[in-house]
Amino acid sequence: MSVQKVFDPSSWLSPTGGPRYIQLRRRIEEAFENGELPPGTPLPPEREIALMTTLSRVTVRKAVQPLVEEGLIVQRRGSGSIIAPQLTKVEQSLSRLTSFTEDMARRGKNVTSTWLERGIFLPSPEETMTLGLTARESVSRLSRLRLADGTPLAIERASLSTRMLPNPLAVESSLYEALDLSGFKPVRAVQRISATNLNALDAGLLEVEESVAGLQITRVSYLASGQVVELTHSIYRGDAYDFVAELQLPSYTRDKK
Repeated sequence: MSVQKVFDPSSWLSPTGGPRYIQLRRRIEEAFENGELPPGTPLPPEREIALMTTLSRVTVRKAVQPLVEEGLIVQRRGSGSIIAPQLTKVEQSLSRLTSFTEDMARRGKNVTSTWLERGIFLPSPEETMTLGLTARESVSRLSRLRLADGTPLAIERASLSTRMLPNPLAVESSLYEALDLSGFKPVRAVQRISATNLNALDAGLLEVEESVAGLQITRVSYLASGQVVELTHSIYRGDAYDFVAELQLPSYTRDKK
């Protein structure tokens, strides 16, 4: 069915059906549920929907905005609105230290990256303290958008001492593969996970609305000797990731009298 037929008011708009914006909202929801508007379907611009439905643009906007807030419709600057793509949530264990590339490869997903920043820079105070840098040392930074099967899932911003990674351009796909070749692959890490609302820059990269919920993860990775290898700040899409931890109750014995 064409999008024009979906919005044809003769099949759903009624004088007794309640407020018109609610009728339009209900129509869009029904069209999604019955497959008339499948995930990824581009929607006409607001003015065109107004013409198709004989409604005002204010009414159209009032119907669409709650669906944007609920995540059914995704609005992208420069490319209009679409019915939200179908996402299968990824479960990642918190008990294993793996890279994004390794984690997605185990799931049979095609991993690609878009480099946002890659080079050697003067360290920030946080990088100096965490990585144990001297006043004269520089830091290697790797920032990239990580995609699985073409869907942007995460933004990774990693910092390493140039002693660990003297040439950040040598990293092609997996950072941990490059560190393994040089003998600096970490063996353990401490991660802190917190909720965040995505700013405009990160939301644009992840193709979601500004201020939607995301997961912010700070990871500090170590060698077996205890030396810090990596400081990484990552932003994950909240609608695409679940982090899973396995917990065990401690064993204990009762005191006997």
